[in-house]
Amino acid sequence: MKTPSTNFREVESDIRTNFKDAMAYGDYLHLDKILSAQQMRTEEHDEMLFVVIHQASELWLKLAVHEVSAAIRLIDEGQFRRAFKVLARVKEILNQMKQSWSILATMTPVDYLKFRDSLGNASGFQSVGYRSLEFLLGNKNAQAIRVHKDRPSCTARLEALLAKPSLYDAAIAQLVRAGFAIDPELASRDLREPYQHNDSVEAAWTKVYRFSDRFYDLYELAETLVDLEDAFQNWRFRHMYTVQRIIGFRRGTGGSSGVGFLKQALDTSFYPELLALRTNI
Repeated sequence: MKTPSTNFREVESDIRTNFKDAMAYGDYLHLDKILSAQQMRTEEHDEMLFVVIHQASELWLKLAVHEVSAAIRLIDEGQFRRAFKVLARVKEILNQMKQSWSILATMTPVDYLKFRDSLGNASGFQSVGYRSLEFLLGNKNAQAIRVHKDRPSCTARLEALLAKPSLYDAAIAQLVRAGFAIDPELASRDLREPYQHNDSVEAAWTKVYRFSDRFYDLYELAETLVDLEDAFQNWRFRHMYTVQRIIGFRRGTGGSSGVGFLKQALDTSFYPELLALRTNI
């Protein structure tokens, strides 16, 4: 019988080592670009942590935007099973991002203040990825685009998302297709404006919950949306608490109120009827 080490050496001998004219792992992932993007502005040790956490978060946000965009299309097509799978992935992405705040929280206030001034006016409030995800999930806010007025490509991207139906718009459209009496004004509302609670929508979702066996796909869609918002709010809460832990109630680097702004965001619900109906069913 051959020893494990001998087997490993035999396998290792078959591994390709010449990639002169072939694509290797680093080529496929463009690791030369990704791993050279950590450009520190100070010599402080913890700045690397700060940069990597935020760069990784932007990649996760990009994936979440990709997935939610697909989910909107799938729901619009009535492909609920596939949409649920995609949204389950988004929930796990948000859970992964929430965990990243625990890593950042290993940085003390003293550590952060050593390089904070080097950030200038850079702030997470300016994240196009974050704002894109919010718009897709249903939290529309045209005023938030103003911070990108000097970057036309960012403005154009957000303006386009602002004018498109959100995930919740797609869900409400399915209520209409199922025969529920939804106010006609919702179909013609300005999609650029924040969504407001609507009694007809709450009545429709309440019926879905009361007769869940009859409307099981819509019932599962509703619970999937609640799960998604729960994960998003947990991520936002962990963000707020980490910021409070590190900088207290200082103003944010981009001019926002910092923790105060983050706490205010926690009061915003993407799907107000899905929370309100729980009191009456």
